[in-house]
Amino acid sequence: MSTEPLHETLEKTFGGIDEALNAFVPQLQAREVGRISSIAAGIAKVSGLPGVGFEEVLKFPGGIEGIAFNVDENEIGVVLLGSYWKLHAGDPVERGGHVVDVPVGERLLGRIIDPTGRPLDGLGPLSSGARLPVERPAAPIMDRAPVSVPLQTGIKVIDALIPVGRGQRELILGDRQTGKTAIALDTILNQRDKNVLCVYCAIGQRASGVAKVIATLREQGALAYTVVVVTEGNDPPGLAYIAPYAATSIAEHFMEQGRDVLVVYDDLTHHARAYRELSLLLRRPPGREAFPGDIFYIHSRLLERATHLRPELGGGSLTALPIIETEAQDISAYIPTNLISITDGQIYLSPTLFELGVLPAVDVGKSVSRVGGKAQRAAYRAVAGDLKLAYAQFEELETFSRFGARLDEATRQLIEHGRRIRACLKQQEFSPLAVPVQIAVLLALTAKLFDRVPLPRMAEAEQAVCAAAADIPAELAARFETADKLSDADRTLITGLAEHALADFIPEPEDQTAS
Repeated sequence: MSTEPLHETLEKTFGGIDEALNAFVPQLQAREVGRISSIAAGIAKVSGLPGVGFEEVLKFPGGIEGIAFNVDENEIGVVLLGSYWKLHAGDPVERGGHVVDVPVGERLLGRIIDPTGRPLDGLGPLSSGARLPVERPAAPIMDRAPVSVPLQTGIKVIDALIPVGRGQRELILGDRQTGKTAIALDTILNQRDKNVLCVYCAIGQRASGVAKVIATLREQGALAYTVVVVTEGNDPPGLAYIAPYAATSIAEHFMEQGRDVLVVYDDLTHHARAYRELSLLLRRPPGREAFPGDIFYIHSRLLERATHLRPELGGGSLTALPIIETEAQDISAYIPTNLISITDGQIYLSPTLFELGVLPAVDVGKSVSRVGGKAQRAAYRAVAGDLKLAYAQFEELETFSRFGARLDEATRQLIEHGRRIRACLKQQEFSPLAVPVQIAVLLALTAKLFDRVPLPRMAEAEQAVCAAAADIPAELAARFETADKLSDADRTLITGLAEHALADFIPEPEDQTAS
């Protein structure tokens, strides 16, 4: 092999290197590097970053991030989003140059993540894609449309008496262990095949409780259309603080594509406590119950993002179900009253009803929906008014009947009818009912077909009516989903099916006389 070609090749190579070296112009880039002044539980004080902006991400050693929360003249109060026990005073801090964001898109469906987008389900990292800031302005008033489509929960007492519309904010509140999460889970399970995506946000919950929720969603096949955002009780308070905002940004991405989304915040009591902890550590002035003065604002700017967009913007909707835990049934406490005034209604769960075995333990008297009634289907409106009135009368009369007073026949019939209503409004957990089944049961109730059924057999009788609902003609069942009112013929057909199903549960006249 000739040496000349090799010699020429080497000359060309070295010549190219010389050209690259001569063309290289070193550039200096200014970079702000601060230092940790002090570190505490979940927060850090940082100095030496004069250009940092409010809510900008700051990077700490070990891949830990924080949010610039207090931007003072000489010092920055930073909320940490990771394990802070490895950080020390004097450690370097760099600016991230962006606000905290979260991944969004279809790839999140079926995944369990933390509020920064880190996967917690062991299914590998999320593929790179679009990201949205966790804090975003709510849609302007002019971009919104009225709530006009119902969000069916599958729970009879809610769909009939406290209806929820797509784009509504309906508060769920009650003492601990009264079934608040169960109502939210039933609503998520009922969205299967209804073209509604769900986001479940667990804020500061016990790991065992979150695992149980995820297991239920997986067993019922609901995880396929659900994103789960999780912060546990031992996570830094900064993660609990940004969790609902991150969940809302994930939901908003789908809403802006013209889709309907349901987001559950479980629960905002822990969110408020996490914010109070951060604020006190950052020396923000405490107010009522030691909460800072802007505690109302953190929840109002979150829940204002729930809306129904105009058709020109895709017509998507974001329905919010925030959950709040009360103490000793005190719904007039600071955080519950704040959220009652922000939301479009509330579903109140009574410990008394829960102890009596009336599940779900919804107190119809203290619950209200200020928007959903406009979106409620005509088939429900035809039965809901009479049902609510009869149930309210029953609760009043039941209180007096406990004193052993002698009751006239009309009053006794009202009480017996009310007891059947209460029995029919009971429902097993994780068993949402389809619209035709609910309409059949509710029409049978308003027609007083259950009044002759003995109370011990009410559960069996209701199941028989539910089974008979399968015989409702398809064209009639389809009309339940429209704004069309039920005709007299429709009512007669449905009540006829229910009456036939209840025939076996009504005792003969001689049996009633004997008893």
